[in-house]
Amino acid sequence: MRAVTGLIPLAIGVAVAGVVTWSLLTRDWVIGPWVLAALLLAHGWVHLMFVFPQPDPAGATTDAASWPFDMAESWLIRTGGMDAGLVRGAGIVLMVAVVFGFGLAALATIGVLIPAGWWAGLVVGSSLGSLVLLTMFFSPMLLLGHAIDVALLGLVVASVWSPSASAIP
Repeated sequence: MRAVTGLIPLAIGVAVAGVVTWSLLTRDWVIGPWVLAALLLAHGWVHLMFVFPQPDPAGATTDAASWPFDMAESWLIRTGGMDAGLVRGAGIVLMVAVVFGFGLAALATIGVLIPAGWWAGLVVGSSLGSLVLLTMFFSPMLLLGHAIDVALLGLVVASVWSPSASAIP
């Protein structure tokens, strides 16, 4: 529980970044899409943590519960009885799709290389893929990622902003 409460400052920072981004987008400021693109890219890149081993700082005790990105710790394996190799393989495929999808969504957000009309589909697909991935390897520490995905889905569904309606230079 201590590790989860340690996420409160990060959650506050993410919430502030979200509110600032929302404000920039709804006011049609030129920097808004760039900030959203950076946030989409960052959220996608965080999913790469699933392929890195748990950091082992010198002198620290190892606690598997403190590293939420362990594909061997899926509830599908522990309580669902699924094959560990199958779950890990599916997780890696999903992780690659999510990272790639959020990268493309970031490009569509700023209108570079990817058509702006693809933006909503890329954000929805990447967010849903992320939700599935984070749920497959659920840890309370990943709830912030779930919240980000839900917020991104809300941005698309509410149709408050889209790059095709924005004045992207």
